[in-house]
Amino acid sequence: MTTAETLMRPDVECIGVRDTMQFAAQRMRQLGVGALPVCDGEGHPVGIITDRDIVVKVVGIGRNPKTTTAGELTQGAEQLHTVDVTADLGDVLARMTECQVRRLPVTAGGVLVGIITEADLAHHLPEQQVGEFVEAVCAQNLPTGVGNAGS
Repeated sequence: MTTAETLMRPDVECIGVRDTMQFAAQRMRQLGVGALPVCDGEGHPVGIITDRDIVVKVVGIGRNPKTTTAGELTQGAEQLHTVDVTADLGDVLARMTECQVRRLPVTAGGVLVGIITEADLAHHLPEQQVGEFVEAVCAQNLPTGVGNAGS
């Protein structure tokens, strides 16, 4: 049986709630990732910060990335969706699809132990199933058209 533990990347790094967006951006660059889970002092995930969050929710509205913390950005955000390390593939896909998320933190006893991304699914699933997943999660966020050419 394929479980979350089989699918996940166990080398996931997180940032703390007191870490700044400048630090988050530097870690993303160093690690070559576009998102980092945010964890409390005990390793429990409380949110995810993406490179887009830093641009849109910090820089885009004139906030200072040197002083804006991960905790500020995750406070009041939607509940973080996670999955237990023992969850099977069907549960992982259902959770990601239902919650419309491309990254799913994996926990054991509530502590972050890994993360599952679209790329991880692509490595473990048949091409058709990956396509169905991407369509289910991403389709509603795709633009419906480009401008009004010819109007």
